Amino acid sequence: MKAALLLAASAVSIALGVQNPPPAALRPHPRGYVALRAAIPLNIDGRLTDAAWALAPWSEEFVDIEGDVKPRPTWPTRMKMLWDDTFLYIAAELREPHLWATYTRHDSVIFHENDFEVFLDPDGDNREYYEFEINALGTYWDLRLPKPYRDGGKAVDSWEVPGLKSAVHLDGTLNDPSDTDRSWSVELAFPWAVLKEHTARPAPPRDGDQWRINFSRVQWDVEPAERRYTKVPNRAEHNWVWSPQGAIDMHRPEMWGYVQFSTATAAPPRFAPDPSWPARAWLYDAYYAQRAFRQKHGRFARSLSELGLDGRPGSELSAQELVQSSDDRYTLSVVLTLPGGRRETWHMNHESAVWTGLTRMHP
Repeated sequence: MKAALLLAASAVSIALGVQNPPPAALRPHPRGYVALRAAIPLNIDGRLTDAAWALAPWSEEFVDIEGDVKPRPTWPTRMKMLWDDTFLYIAAELREPHLWATYTRHDSVIFHENDFEVFLDPDGDNREYYEFEINALGTYWDLRLPKPYRDGGKAVDSWEVPGLKSAVHLDGTLNDPSDTDRSWSVELAFPWAVLKEHTARPAPPRDGDQWRINFSRVQWDVEPAERRYTKVPNRAEHNWVWSPQGAIDMHRPEMWGYVQFSTATAAPPRFAPDPSWPARAWLYDAYYAQRAFRQKHGRFARSLSELGLDGRPGSELSAQELVQSSDDRYTLSVVLTLPGGRRETWHMNHESAVWTGLTRMHP
């Protein structure tokens, strides 16, 4: 049954993958957050009362997964982060008048109920990323994806996070429709010893390092039924996220936000936007144009002119290239001029893997 649910999620994601995001010129840089260093280890109890949390700023409130084209979420959600030599700490506060959760088995498909989710790609290459979901009972699902579902990725459901610390705190009564609740909060500590297993980045990170990360809140409309809650029939879930995805699909790591790690313990420095974003955004545009072209013609385009992308891509970009090894494999490249004049070549292949440097990740 679990395998069938994972396959269904994969099929939905692949179907949604042909839904193109806005072009790079209209797509803002994803949200960024500066994570302070915790001066002392945190006590993970879900209450978020440790003194270190008071020094960490709250994020912006979450928005609809599709962005400004959809109404703002009904109830606010926000998060904050800290780190030390042992853990990446995450806290979240979710306003909620109807606290509801029933899943108690580890690795249940938690998003079939209200949940809070974490997505983390340390390398920012759309490869080997982590997903974590937790409900108001503290039941969680941890999994890893070698690549997104849209590119044929299959979830590694057996992946676990030994040493993880997690807790939730309820400001209200669970599964009781006779009253109105206020909120629930989540507190997590992910060990660097586990997060470093599938990344070439240092973990714990260095001052100024940036990782790709996003957060999601899946929210179902519920109604009282015989002293308990049930989902409102025939109504889809709400998806509220920190950094908007541009589509109903969390498995687009290229759209996730950034966490920038700081060794400061108070007064975080300003977030530094990713200088590679113009190149990444152009490559994403070309990747989705290729997907749309293949859906229409049964093969990938053999040139950028065939895609309609042979014009100048932007003031920072030049020498864009499409190298095709077959009708179903290709590599895209673009040269990025950074502030100061240094140039980098960025690449993406037909399975959306993105990288820079002379070493090519061949299709």
